[in-house]
Amino acid sequence: MKLSSLQENLNRGLNLVGRAAAARTTLPITNNILLSTDQGRLKLAATNLEMAISCWIGAKVEEEGSITVNARLLSDFIGSLPNEKIEISLSPRSKTLKLKCARFEARISGIDAKDFPPIPKVEGGVSTKVDVDALRHAVDHVAFAAATDESRPVLTGVNADFEADQLTLAAADGFRLAVCKLPLAEPVKQNVQVIIPARTLSELNRLAQDQEDAISVKVDSDKGQIIFSLKNIELVSQLIQGSFPQYSQLIPQNFNSRAVVDTAQFLMATKTAAIFARDGGGIVRLVMTPGGQKAPGKLTVSARSEEVGDDTGEIDATVQGDEAKIAFNGRYLADVLGVLGEQQVALEVTTPSSPGVIRPVGVDNYTHVVMPMFVQW
Repeated sequence: MKLSSLQENLNRGLNLVGRAAAARTTLPITNNILLSTDQGRLKLAATNLEMAISCWIGAKVEEEGSITVNARLLSDFIGSLPNEKIEISLSPRSKTLKLKCARFEARISGIDAKDFPPIPKVEGGVSTKVDVDALRHAVDHVAFAAATDESRPVLTGVNADFEADQLTLAAADGFRLAVCKLPLAEPVKQNVQVIIPARTLSELNRLAQDQEDAISVKVDSDKGQIIFSLKNIELVSQLIQGSFPQYSQLIPQNFNSRAVVDTAQFLMATKTAAIFARDGGGIVRLVMTPGGQKAPGKLTVSARSEEVGDDTGEIDATVQGDEAKIAFNGRYLADVLGVLGEQQVALEVTTPSSPGVIRPVGVDNYTHVVMPMFVQW
């Protein structure tokens, strides 16, 4: 193998694929990145056997070839070089990659590319396209609600329901539920429901930061794989096997009280209360008070701890229905308010022991449900 490429392009490519390389593994070669020539370009690929990322970058290829080298070592070295042309060579019999850039030279020992796990190809199944901004927005609003505890694997994923011209993403960890609907740029020919690892979707958001074109999606539920194709990048992931909970039954269909408040003010009051809630089980208490003829309604956000003290904050609210009280885990409340941006948000409450519903005002494609905390009022 003999080729040359710009340091800037190579460094960017390594940063894109490097996070798919395994950190802790019983298969050492998954710590490596695959470098191979591919139709006049340099292909970089990494996998942890659950997810694989491939990236193609521009290069002047003089001799074909392939090798795998340690991902972290190569990324750190390339990242430290000046922004100039890098010459890369590998002698046919050697397993040592030689790199030269300006007045820097390095030799890195590698492992034969034929020992690298094959990157799955998703050829059958259901195909569609989705607008990159719509998908990134939906993932931002859903993925954080997935469980991090591996005791129930299906909850560590995001349920994806491809139906006609719509995609519904849902995530739940047993204490909260986030559901977001978005349009598909190309309708699917048959409906399919799969569970995508939340980490895969978080990586997709990172990869899609500079993308402008629609993302192509291909799902093969029989083989348990999904592939996202971006410009010069492919992300392949295993799907999580199992049945996702029937989450629609968890969403309250009506409410007794509804408060509409400014999201930024609600978030600020929640974060302030959470400081005092640290020693009080993380409990943040909310009281919705309807307004009178002259006075506006209000939402009171408070927290207290026997050892530390207490805090109370008030924000203006348009309250519909009766006065209501409910308590939530402050972190869950801050998580959802943090992704909703500057718009107004509605909090819907039935009883202090029923789930609360948070929805952005003026948008009907997102619903967030939070289980209440039981407290002595």
